[in-house]
Amino acid sequence: MAAGMKNLSKTFVWILMGLLMLGLAGFGATSLTGTVRTVAQVGNEDISIDDYVRELQREIRAVESQTGQPLQMSQARDFGLDQLALSRLTALAALDNEVGLLGISIGDENLQEEIVSIPAFQGPDGSFDREAYRFQLEQVGMTDTEFETDLRKESARTIVQDAVVSGVEMPSILTEVLTDFVGARRSFTVATVSPEALAEPVATPTDEQIQAYYDENQDQFSLPRTKKLTYTILSPNMLLDSVEVDEDSVLRLFEQRADEFQQPERRLVERLSFSDDAAAQDAMAQIEVGGTTFEQLVRDRELELSDVDLGDVTRDDLGDAAEAIFAAELDTVVGPLPSVFGPALFRINGSLAENNTPFEDAAPALREELAADRARRQIEAQSEDINDLLAGGATLEELAAETGMELGQIDWTRASQDGVAAYDGFRSAAEAVQDGDFPEIAFLEDGSIFALRLNETLPRRPEPLESARDRVAVAWTQVQTDKALEDHANAVLEQLQENGDFTTTGLPHRVENALTRTAFLEDVPSGFMPEVFDMELGSYRVVPGAGVALIVRLDELLPPAETDERRQVQQALAAQLNQALAQNIFDAYVRDAQARARPVVDQQALNAVQASY
Repeated sequence: MAAGMKNLSKTFVWILMGLLMLGLAGFGATSLTGTVRTVAQVGNEDISIDDYVRELQREIRAVESQTGQPLQMSQARDFGLDQLALSRLTALAALDNEVGLLGISIGDENLQEEIVSIPAFQGPDGSFDREAYRFQLEQVGMTDTEFETDLRKESARTIVQDAVVSGVEMPSILTEVLTDFVGARRSFTVATVSPEALAEPVATPTDEQIQAYYDENQDQFSLPRTKKLTYTILSPNMLLDSVEVDEDSVLRLFEQRADEFQQPERRLVERLSFSDDAAAQDAMAQIEVGGTTFEQLVRDRELELSDVDLGDVTRDDLGDAAEAIFAAELDTVVGPLPSVFGPALFRINGSLAENNTPFEDAAPALREELAADRARRQIEAQSEDINDLLAGGATLEELAAETGMELGQIDWTRASQDGVAAYDGFRSAAEAVQDGDFPEIAFLEDGSIFALRLNETLPRRPEPLESARDRVAVAWTQVQTDKALEDHANAVLEQLQENGDFTTTGLPHRVENALTRTAFLEDVPSGFMPEVFDMELGSYRVVPGAGVALIVRLDELLPPAETDERRQVQQALAAQLNQALAQNIFDAYVRDAQARARPVVDQQALNAVQASY
C-alpha cells in the first residue's frame, strides 16, 4: 500500500512538472527552454527581453525614487510605464536600423577611446582598470560584449543625430518678436477712485436684497463637508494638579540648566583673520582712512558675511581679544587682535547684557515642566489599559466615566483649527476615520492620548441664511460699492476725454514711466498691466477692481531698453528655441525611421515578462 502511494506521488509530481513546463513554454521559458528572447523586431533590429526588463526596471525605479514607495507591476501598467519603456526601446531600435542601412559605425580604436575615458572604469590613478570595468558591468547585469555593442550603437546614433540637427536655427525674427514682447514698456497716468470719492456710501441692504443676493450666489455661502465626531482626550494639563513634584527635583533641574539661567554678558561679533600682523594692520589702516570697509575686505577674500559671523560670544570665547572687544563701541571694527586662526579684525554688531535668573523666579516654570513630564509618563503607562477597555467593547462615553478622560464632540472640517482640532494628530485621524471604524487610542504631539468615533458625515451643503446673513450683507455691499466706483470712474473718464487734465478730477493720480508687462504695482488689480498693454496710445480706460476703480491714460509706447540683461535674455531664448527646433526635427526623423522599419511586437512575450516581474 505504501509503495502504491509512493508511485502515485511520483506520478503526480511528474504531472505537475509537465504542466509547469507547458506554462513556461507559453511564458517564453525565459530560463528553461530559451525559445523566446525578444519582445519586438524593428526592421533588422531586435529588442531583447533583457533590454526590455532593464528599461522597465529603470522606469519603475525612477517613479519609486520620486514617491519613496515600492511600485507593483500592476501599478506600473496603470502609469503606462510598460508602454513607455517599449516605445523608448522601439525608437532606439528604429534609429539603430537606420544607422545600419546607412552603413555608419565607429572603429575599434574610437570604441576603445570611449571606454577608457569613462570615469567609472578608471582606477585610483585615473587609468583604465579592467577589474573596475568588469565589476561595473556585473552590477548592471551586462557582459562586456553587450556593453561594447550598445556603446558602438550609441556612438553611431550620435553621429546620425548630429548630422540631422547640426546647424538648425530658429529664424531670428521669432526671437526678436518674443524678446520685444517681453521687454516692451509703457508710460501711463493712473487715477484712483476709492470709496471716499463717492458722494455717499452704499446704503445698508434690505432684507429683500439680502435674500435675492443669497439666492443668486448660494455657491459663495456653503458649508464644507463635515464630520460629526465624538472624542475622548486625556492631556498632561488635565493631570498637573494631581502630580507632585518635590523641591529637590526642581533644584536639580535648575542646576543642570545653569547655562540657560546664568548667562554672562555677550557680544555679537564678526571676525576676519589674516595670515600675519602686517596684513591685518594694513587692512585696519585702510578702514581707518576710509579706503575700504569691513564688508569689502570680506568680499575681497571671496567670502560672505555669514562665513565670518561668530554669533553671540562671551569673554571666555574670545580669549586674549576679549577686553578690547568688550570695551569697543557698537558698529566699530577693532584689531588686529589675537585669535585661534592668527591676527584678526573684529566687528562688533551688538551687545547682550548679563542675564541671571534666580532659582525663585525659575522654579515655577521648572516645576510645571517636571509635572508635565511626569504626567506624560503617567498617561503613557495608562494608555494600554485604556486601549484594552476599548477593545473589550467600551464606548467612548463609558471610557470617559471610568478613566477620567474628557468627553467632547466636534463638527470637524478641514478648516477646523480650534480646541482639539489644533493637534496635527487629531486632524489626521479625523480625516482618515470612516463610518464603522472602531475607536482606538492614539497619541498627540504633547503626550496626550485620544480616541474618536464618527457619528455622521454631512456633505457640502448650502449654509442657512440665518447664519450667513452678515457675510451675505458684506458681499452685497462690496458688489454694489464696486459697481458705484466703476460708474463714477466712467463719469470722470468722459470728463477727461474732453480736457485731458487729471488735476481737475480731484482724484489722487500718478505717472508711471517705462514699465514692462511684468512690473509690480501695489494697490492695483491683478490684471492691470495686461489691460494697460492692450490700450492704444492716448486712449483712456477704466480698470475695475475690488474696492477700487482705476482710470488709465496711455501716454507713451516704448521699445525694450537696450541693456545687458535684455541681450542675455535674447541669447538664452535663441538657444532654447534652437534646441527645441532641433529636437522636434530629430523626433520627426526618428518617427519616420520607425514607420519605415515597421515594428512587430510580440505581445505574448511582453505579457510573460510582466507576469514574471
